[in-house]
Amino acid sequence: MPTPHIDAPHDDSRMTVAGLLDESLMSGARVIAGADRLGVELQWVLPLAEVLSRPDPLSGVAVYTRPEALLGSSGTLAALTARGATTLLVDGAVPEGFPRSGLPPCLVVVELAFPVGFAALNRLLAERALSQEVHVMRYSTHVHSSLAGLFHRGAGLQTLIREVSNLARNPAMALDARGQVVAHNGLGAETVEALTGSVCEMLAAGVLASARRASGHDTRIEPVAGPHGSVWTAVASAIRLGKSFEGWVAVLVPSAEPGSHDLARHSVVTEQATAIIGSEMLRQHSVDEAEERARGDFVQALVHGSFSSEHDMRARAEYHEISVDSRFGVFVAPGVLPQEVDNPAASMVRLARYAAGLAPDPSVQSYVTVIGDVLVVVRTLCGQDDAAMRREMTEYAATMADELERRRGAPVAVAFGRPAHSAGEVSDSYREARLALGIARRLDRTGATSYQELRSFTVLADIADTENSKRLARDILGPLRSSPDLVETLSGYLSHGGNINATARALAVHRNTMLAKLDRISRMLGMDIRLPENQFTVWLAIRLDLLAEVHSAVDRETRFR
Repeated sequence: MPTPHIDAPHDDSRMTVAGLLDESLMSGARVIAGADRLGVELQWVLPLAEVLSRPDPLSGVAVYTRPEALLGSSGTLAALTARGATTLLVDGAVPEGFPRSGLPPCLVVVELAFPVGFAALNRLLAERALSQEVHVMRYSTHVHSSLAGLFHRGAGLQTLIREVSNLARNPAMALDARGQVVAHNGLGAETVEALTGSVCEMLAAGVLASARRASGHDTRIEPVAGPHGSVWTAVASAIRLGKSFEGWVAVLVPSAEPGSHDLARHSVVTEQATAIIGSEMLRQHSVDEAEERARGDFVQALVHGSFSSEHDMRARAEYHEISVDSRFGVFVAPGVLPQEVDNPAASMVRLARYAAGLAPDPSVQSYVTVIGDVLVVVRTLCGQDDAAMRREMTEYAATMADELERRRGAPVAVAFGRPAHSAGEVSDSYREARLALGIARRLDRTGATSYQELRSFTVLADIADTENSKRLARDILGPLRSSPDLVETLSGYLSHGGNINATARALAVHRNTMLAKLDRISRMLGMDIRLPENQFTVWLAIRLDLLAEVHSAVDRETRFR
């Protein structure tokens, strides 16, 4: 059965002084002063004795008085006007001594033809106010029912916004908390682009008191710039679920001055739509997060090469719409955040998403995940040969390093391995990228760092795990491990090419102290560390030990995944 049509509420049904004078109860009443202000709204009527005894504001209040109470009350009327009173209702003929001129300019004074009593006037305004509120409530229920029915039938965000647009008989849009349009109806691409900026600017600005409804909803009604210099009117209500702000629902009227009837109707529609639209946005957000987690799990399986078979890899890749025959680059960066946050894991995922969105290209797809404290971006490549792909990877890694440094406020290393010619080679490229990142971290290197750049390490990578290499690292570095400062001194000495003065300056020690430490190291190793052949042996041991540590860290990650 179709939903019955309910007329939208409009401001014309609210009581004004002119409307009050049209009531039969006011037959024969005369306006003594303020005839040009009969359109002011009246919400309530209170007796003069009561308003004098309390300091409350009197906006929208008609003050009732008996004629005899007016004598000698010119100062009282000025005080009432200062508190916001707009109307004075005199229940009977105004006394002869009452001044007809010099009254407050903002006060409408009405003389009743015959006494009607305070109770009758009070009941009349109460009935009109109640009638309006009931009408608004019925229309609000109608709007909410229409949208809730669609929501419970599984309608998406676009369908809900289309229904908002139909109810308002004007274009509508929904914006998320960042001001991005997530759905719209009744607007062309050019119009959406023109309106979005001015609507966001209006929503970001302060709210005028006149733009907020008395119901407590954060609803704003203001003009906005449309396409080709046109002026539209936006009626927007904030989406708040609990203490969380989720965005806005807006109705957009292609007119600079829509009628009060339309504005009242649009306000009800947007206010009732916020809960439904907000719930659908949260539901969609949950779905997106679930899909992203599943895609992140796939990316982790891809970089670790942990599929049960190639068929398993292809089936899961097809589900996530990832072409396994594409060429890929794997990029890794430390995901440590610059300051304490409530949810570090979620913040790192957002950081990974941000990194994936850098250097956008319509022909390039990026997939992200977080492994431990490392951001991982797997990005398709456009280059047709290895040289072109390496250039593409270097450019993206440099961009990623610069942007992460800007966001984190500190230099960061972004490492990458060789290009992967298919999804099956991604795990090898990832391992190289992790090794490069581990080496870069230990050497305090920042910026774009490729596995191939670290040639002195990559050449040794294949022998780092052999027993002879482990024995060499043990024999050379084992005796020094009891004194970590000796290992640091030895590394610094070798990195400065055996220059004692440069090493002493870098380590902030006296030259004589440096010489004493080198003598001690030579005695502990049983070799003169100043001789070039011995320096090479020690340099090789340090490199092999560093590679062994990095290999172990990457292997542990794969083993305990």
